[in-house]
Amino acid sequence: MENIRHRVVSALDIKSLWKNNQEGYEEETQVLGEEGQFINQLDKNKKQLGLISSIFLISNRILGTGVFATSSEIYTLSGSVGLSLIMWAVGAIISLAGLFVYMEYGTAIPKNGGEKNYLEFLFKKPKFLISCMYAAYVFFLGWAAGNSINTAVMFLTAGDAKITQWNQRGIGVAVIFFAFAVNSINVKMGLYLQNILGVIKVGIIIFIAVSGWVALAGGTNHGHHTNNLKNAFEGTENASAYGVVNALYNVIWSFIGYSNVNYALGEVKNPVRTLKIAGPVSVITIAILYIFVNISYFAVVPKEKLISSKLVLAADYFDIIFHGKGKEVAAAFVGLSALGNVLSVIFSQGRIIQQLGREGILPFPSFFASSKPFNTPMVGLFQHFIVCLVTIIAPPPGDAYNFILNLISYPMNIINFVISTGLIWIHWQAKKGKIEWNPPIKAGVWIAGFFSLANAYLIVAPYVPPTNGQSVYNSLPYWIHCVVAWAIFAFGACYWFVFARVLPKLGHFSLDVKEVLAEDGFWRTKIVRRYDDKPFSDDELDVTNTEQVVETVDDLNSKEGFKTSERQFARDSF
Repeated sequence: MENIRHRVVSALDIKSLWKNNQEGYEEETQVLGEEGQFINQLDKNKKQLGLISSIFLISNRILGTGVFATSSEIYTLSGSVGLSLIMWAVGAIISLAGLFVYMEYGTAIPKNGGEKNYLEFLFKKPKFLISCMYAAYVFFLGWAAGNSINTAVMFLTAGDAKITQWNQRGIGVAVIFFAFAVNSINVKMGLYLQNILGVIKVGIIIFIAVSGWVALAGGTNHGHHTNNLKNAFEGTENASAYGVVNALYNVIWSFIGYSNVNYALGEVKNPVRTLKIAGPVSVITIAILYIFVNISYFAVVPKEKLISSKLVLAADYFDIIFHGKGKEVAAAFVGLSALGNVLSVIFSQGRIIQQLGREGILPFPSFFASSKPFNTPMVGLFQHFIVCLVTIIAPPPGDAYNFILNLISYPMNIINFVISTGLIWIHWQAKKGKIEWNPPIKAGVWIAGFFSLANAYLIVAPYVPPTNGQSVYNSLPYWIHCVVAWAIFAFGACYWFVFARVLPKLGHFSLDVKEVLAEDGFWRTKIVRRYDDKPFSDDELDVTNTEQVVETVDDLNSKEGFKTSERQFARDSF
C-alpha cells in the first residue's frame, strides 16, 4: 500500500495547481497521477474578486454595527471597564486564530462554499449527513437580519423619528430587500457599493478613535470628565459566567466575517496571496481600531449612559462630543455602515445556498444552483431575503436583535469547534503519513487547539443560568438560542435520513455523486440516482451539452490499474 500511495501522489504537483488557480486561469486545469487518471478540477469561471475587493469583503462583513451597537451590552455584562476591554482583546485573539484556521483550509480547498467544504472533507461517512446538517444551518438562519434591524434603528435616529416596533421592522425589511436587489442584478455594482460603504465605516471608526484620544488629552470641551478609566476594574466582582460568555458572544459577533472570502474563493484572483494579505490586514487593523473606539467611549460617555444607550451608543457619543449637534449625523453614518454589512453578508450567503444547490443537497437543486438571469446567485439571495424577513418579524419586541445575534453565534461556534478539532486530526494523520496535507498557509496544531478550546467554552457556558438579572432577553428563556440551534441541526439530520435512507429504499435506488462542469464555469458534485436494475443515463444525470461529466469514484475504481485505495487516497490527500 505504501508503494502505491507514493506512486500515485508523487506526480501530483499541488503547488503547481494552486499557482494555476492563483493566476485565475479560465482554461481547464487538471491534476494527473502517473497513470493519467483524473484527480481533481478547479473552477473555470471568471475571477472577479481582487485583493482590494477581498479586503473590503472581509472589512464590510466585520464592520457592521458591532462596535457601535454592542459596546454598551458588553460593558453591562462585564461589570467593569477593564474587563470589558479584556473581552475585546480576547475576542480579537480568538478571531485571529479562527482566521488562520480558515486560511489553511481555504488554501487547501480553494472553492466556493467555505466551511461546508471543510466539514465534508472531515466527515465522509455517513454519506451526505454532514452536508444536510450544514444545509439546514445555512438555510434557516437569517444572518443579515440583525444588521438590517440596526440599519433601521440608525436611520430612524438620524431622522429624529420615534422608533416603534413596526417602523423599525418595516425599514429593516426594506434594507434587506435593497441588498438582495443590488447583489442580484449586478455583482460589480454590489461590490462597488460595498467598497464605498467600507471606506465610510472605516472613516467613522477612525474618527471616533482619534476624537476619544483628543478628549482624553483635554482637547475637546464636551463637558464630561468621566474618569471611567481610573479604577477600571471596579465592578468586576458583579460579573457572572453567563454575563462573561454573552459579553464574549457580542465581541465575537463584532468580528464575524474574517472568513468571508472563503465563501467566494472560487471567484478570487490569486487566492493564496489574497488570503495571506487580506485576512490578517483586515482583522488586525479592525481589532486595534475596536480597542481604541471603546477607550474613546469610556473617556467621553458616563457609565449611566453607557448602560442605557444600547444600540445607539455611537450616536450618543457624537451627541456629547458635539454638544447635541452630532447625534443625527452620526446615526446616519452608522446606518450606512450597517447597510454595507448587510450587503456583504447577503453576498456570501447567497453563494453558499447556490453551492448547496449545485451539489444537489437542497430540494430542487437546479433551481437553487441557477445563475440566471443576471449571472448571479439570485435564487440563493432571494432565499436568504425570505429567511431574514421571517427572522425580523417573528421574535417578540425588544428581544429580536439579541436573539438573532446569539442564534447566529451559537451554531457557528459548534461548527468552528468541529473544523478546528478536525484540523488537529488532519495534522495528526499527516504526521503519521496516512494523508498528504501541505497547503501554502498553515495555522498549525497550537492555533487550531486554542480556537477549538475557545469555541468549546462558548458552546458549554450558555447553559449556566444567569444571575443578578443579567439575562440578555426580556421575555425569552436564556437558553432559547441553544435549543433552536440544536433543533436546526437535528432537522438537517432528519432531512438526511429521508433524503439518503428512506427515499432510496422505497425507490430501489442508491445515491451517487458525479462531478460536472456547468456553463457558469463552476465544477460541482451532482447527486444522482443509480437504480438497481439499470445503469446511468444522460436523462438521469440531467446533463446538458454545456456540462462536462467526470467519472464517479466507482467508475474510476472499475478501471484497470486504479484501485479503490488509490482513488480514496488521492481524494483525501487533496
